This record gives sequence, C-alpha cells and structure tokens, in this order.
Amino acid sequence: MRDTSSAQAYAEYLRSLRKSRRNAKAELRSAGPRPRAQLTAAERKEILRKTGGRCHICGGEIADKWQADHVLAHSAGGAHTPDNYLPAHAVCNNYRWDYSAEEFQEILRLGVWLRTEIEKETLIGCKAGERFMKYDQRRQKRS
Repeated sequence: MRDTSSAQAYAEYLRSLRKSRRNAKAELRSAGPRPRAQLTAAERKEILRKTGGRCHICGGEIADKWQADHVLAHSAGGAHTPDNYLPAHAVCNNYRWDYSAEEFQEILRLGVWLRTEIEKETLIGCKAGERFMKYDQRRQKRS
C-alpha cells in the first residue's frame, strides 16, 4: 500500500519500487548468464497475432517494424518463449523498459496528471513542459 500523505512519502514509495526492482535484477544476475533465444519468423507472426496487430502497450496499429516485448521482463526472470512475448512499438517498449507493473502504473498515473497540468498551463505544468522539451531535445541529439 502506498503512502500518499505527503510528497516526501510518495517519493520514498517510488524509491522503494526502484530499489525492489534493482535488487531483483541483481539477484538474477548473480545466478549467472541466461542466454537469449532468437524468435523464428513463425513465432513472431504468432506473437503479433495475439493482439490483432496492435501494440500491447498503447493499442496503436503496428505497421512495419515492431519489437517482441517480454510480458515478464527478462531482467525479472521472464522466459524467452513465445507465450511471454507481446508485440510493441519500439518507442513504447523502450519507455516501458523493465519496470515492474506497479512502477509502470505509477509512471502512467504521473504522466496523465502532468499532461493535464501542461495543457492547463499551470505553473508546474509550464515548468515541467519546458524541462521536458529540453530533455527530449538532448535525447534526440544522442540518437
């Protein structure tokens, strides 16, 4: 259960989610390497069919290039089997990263709230929008 009694408590909750994810990754890493398996063309076709040719994260139609996204992340112990994959746009898969379901839900909640603040042009929305645009420009230059 998350504590939303203060911004400080919420920040601590978010840090605890990150710490749990990092600890789980470290534990898996200490068990030794886990080889990644290549998917066959038939397996990729089966994975894309699961969602009717749509990205499982945003629901958008997948036209050409797409990634097979682990349902349970490889870094969290997920298997390299067709039943543990769903299709995703590269950008969606990149932003979902290897967050736990609970972490990703918080990211979505925060994102929706912040988008509304930006649209309303509140003080926090304007500042966050400006900071995000600077961040995104730097990110695009690295690509």
